[in-house]
Amino acid sequence: MEIPYTFDRTATAAEIVERFGSLADGEESDQVVSVAGRLMLNRPQGKLAFATLRDSSGEVQLFALARVTAEFEAFTKCSLGDWVGATGIVVRTKRGELSVKITSWVLLAEARRGFGDKWHGVSDIETRYRQREVDLWANEESRVRLRRRSEVVRSLRTRLWDMGFEEVETPILNPIPGGAAARPFVTHHNALDADFYLRIAPELYLKRLVVGGFERVFELGRLFRNEGISPRHNPEFTTVEAYAAYMDYLGMMELLEDLVAGVVTDVTGSTTLTYQGEVIEMAAPWRRASMASLVSTAIGTEVSVHTDRAVLAGLLTEAGGPVADASWGSGKILAELFEQTVEHTLIQPTFVTDHPAETSPLARRHRDDPELTERFETIVVGRELINGFSELTDPDDQRARFEAQAAAHAAGDDEAMRLDEEFLRALEHGLPPTAGMGLGVDRLAMLVCDAANIREVIAFPTLKPLSS
Repeated sequence: MEIPYTFDRTATAAEIVERFGSLADGEESDQVVSVAGRLMLNRPQGKLAFATLRDSSGEVQLFALARVTAEFEAFTKCSLGDWVGATGIVVRTKRGELSVKITSWVLLAEARRGFGDKWHGVSDIETRYRQREVDLWANEESRVRLRRRSEVVRSLRTRLWDMGFEEVETPILNPIPGGAAARPFVTHHNALDADFYLRIAPELYLKRLVVGGFERVFELGRLFRNEGISPRHNPEFTTVEAYAAYMDYLGMMELLEDLVAGVVTDVTGSTTLTYQGEVIEMAAPWRRASMASLVSTAIGTEVSVHTDRAVLAGLLTEAGGPVADASWGSGKILAELFEQTVEHTLIQPTFVTDHPAETSPLARRHRDDPELTERFETIVVGRELINGFSELTDPDDQRARFEAQAAAHAAGDDEAMRLDEEFLRALEHGLPPTAGMGLGVDRLAMLVCDAANIREVIAFPTLKPLSS
């Protein structure tokens, strides 16, 4: 059978259920429809055959009769997984199955590689992630999760536009890896004979656009970090970053409460989620607490960024954390204490505020304590969902912090930032008071999909290549 170049489908499976759901058992409509999809079942029974057709909206039964259906014998020989287009009237069989009574049909694609018993569900993790096309047909939950992820992305975009943000695009190939502390992927540009880095964050470019007069901007796209793989980490992942002039971190926290609660409602119909058995309330207001106060409560001892470094180092060791590196100051050790003792305990949405300046090289110093910054992280179910702050606008302070980061990189810290002269030059043109944020789209999708592993909400997660 010759494969056609097109097929004129007039109805989906879901539309047939909606339009013809009232048909009584044994009743035939006078409506002719054309449907298309993949055969999930084909049961010839003498002079008739029943097949299940699945498309992106659902399933509908195909009902073929030798005296009615053109090329009936060929239809009965179709394999599971074949794509077909079928035309006929909509009927409900005597057994109550809403069906398309086929008068004509066409093969749209042959499944040359059999799915075997995978139609009944795929549980092998390697197969599910490496052969996602098989997983999507075999496991309805996988299709639902990826559709929900798409709805999350659409809602984020729509709501940010409605809030007055303009969507922009910034370079993925960066001459200097900047905007976050992470190990980059490096590649070489032959024509320019120069190394470039896959971006680890778009932050510096987006703030340059604010300098240029874009008062509210956002970018939704892929980032790349040459780091490990875990249930919450993939080397390439999706974020949305947004920057608003004339706003500080307090205003950004309020904006995010509205944005995220709105997205969750758009996708699920409620601000209340159930994630891995925990009921999570995403409606505003979210809890706010400083990093120092949370750590103090957790360890039973009052600590802050001003606590003696040796004392903090000892507390970190007692808590089972890493031995404090000689280059770490009190701020870095306090942040490590937070990760060791507090982060995993924060289940409901919590703004962890007032991070040490030492660990926040792009954030503005706190108006009440220059050793802190006006930075927050939003923690939900024990993991970071959002990072944001009042942006550092002073080019002299920014240069000093870049230089400290560059020294750390020279000393062997692969994740430390580099000195970016182009960004410093932009700051010298003047950046107004600005607040910014970065939100993990994959992690938000995990929440609304109740997915324990980030790979469940990424269509094609990073896997070790098969040996050739």
